[in-house]
Amino acid sequence: MPTRRARIPATRYPVERFTLDNGLRVVLTPDRSAPVIGVAVVYDVGIRSEPEGRTGFAHLFEHLMFQGSENLEKLAHFRHVQGAGGTFNGSTHLDYTDYFETLPSNALERALFLEADRMRGPRLTEENLRNQVDVVKEEIRVNVLNRPYGGFPWLTLPPVLFDTFPNAHDGYGSFDDLESATVADAADFFRHYYASGNAVLAVSGDIDTAEAVTLIERHFGDVPARPAPDRPDFAEPDLTVERRTAYTDKLAPLPAVASAWRVPDPIGDFAAYLPYVVLAEVLTDGDASRLVERLVRRDRAVTSVGGYLGFMGDPFDVRDPTALLLQAHLPPGGDVDKVLRTLDEELDRLAHDGLGDGELARTQARMATHLLRETDAVLGRALGMAVLEQQRGEPGLLGELPSLIGEVTDEQVRAAAATLRPERRASVEVLPGGGSR
Repeated sequence: MPTRRARIPATRYPVERFTLDNGLRVVLTPDRSAPVIGVAVVYDVGIRSEPEGRTGFAHLFEHLMFQGSENLEKLAHFRHVQGAGGTFNGSTHLDYTDYFETLPSNALERALFLEADRMRGPRLTEENLRNQVDVVKEEIRVNVLNRPYGGFPWLTLPPVLFDTFPNAHDGYGSFDDLESATVADAADFFRHYYASGNAVLAVSGDIDTAEAVTLIERHFGDVPARPAPDRPDFAEPDLTVERRTAYTDKLAPLPAVASAWRVPDPIGDFAAYLPYVVLAEVLTDGDASRLVERLVRRDRAVTSVGGYLGFMGDPFDVRDPTALLLQAHLPPGGDVDKVLRTLDEELDRLAHDGLGDGELARTQARMATHLLRETDAVLGRALGMAVLEQQRGEPGLLGELPSLIGEVTDEQVRAAAATLRPERRASVEVLPGGGSR
């Protein structure tokens, strides 16, 4: 008997798209239910775009974009957003960098002015560069060098799975590369990647569409036109022989392991990719999931286990190549070899026997709930649509994702599990170095 699937309707968000003469793509999604707006600008440049010798530059430049712009002094962006009762931030990903605000709807023009001003040009000075290099170095110390399991596995596993510089290098950056960066390097990076033709602006929430179009044309229309650069080729072949490495983390109190397998192209072969997104949740989401039940509750071989798509954890904002990741922390004296053997056993069992009654429907319902919660907030909607517009030209896909997840079948999940073979696996093991000092 076929395994039951969740019946999840699509959410039809209103979407309007247009492109300014300078190449800036715009997505509007009005929602008049609350007097709040989300504004997001996404540039098609991320960690994978960094040139050799400039590791960490995409993230460093994200910091520089907050250090003043053509008409605004340092910290003015912060003051203008917070003064209107809003919040703001930015983040660097493998394939893009985003900048965003949530504001009362009467502050729409303020947000558009701020984003347009730094799109024309951030304030790139020696003082700002040196200051932000120091900030980024301190962030690396806090988040990687002086933290147990720092960089595990998002920094430590890619060089095991991948061979090319774009996919394998340390996206946080080396201190040598960061310290050697010059203002001329930063200006060149801006000219190349922060072009209007390489960006998407999305506005969601309490907007009048006609008024929003007028304001966007007013503030962004005269941003100098520069085309999007040619995107680098990130392709590389899949593994045919298992790869495995280990390193000692002097701050880690307990052993840990993470494994990754390549998955289909998330954009070019989306239908084949979706079952892997569901598979990761079947394996690890909740106490009733396969690996939690087996490894945590029954065998007590690990203290925690998780699974997800993409090294930064969001399955719908990444290009190929990417991977399905499983990671686990083990108790004192834990046996990593046994954990990996158990992973293989559970994947084989799923591939041969399929899912239990209600297992697929339960997983799909949880996934849909998470997706709907993320896009219920106006900022989540703006960010999601901006990235989908940029990478696929389909911002409306955001509302269809829950329904598409619900259409994945038992057979597709089984077939996906069958491809996660040991010979296609890359693993990295953390050897504990004695815990906190």
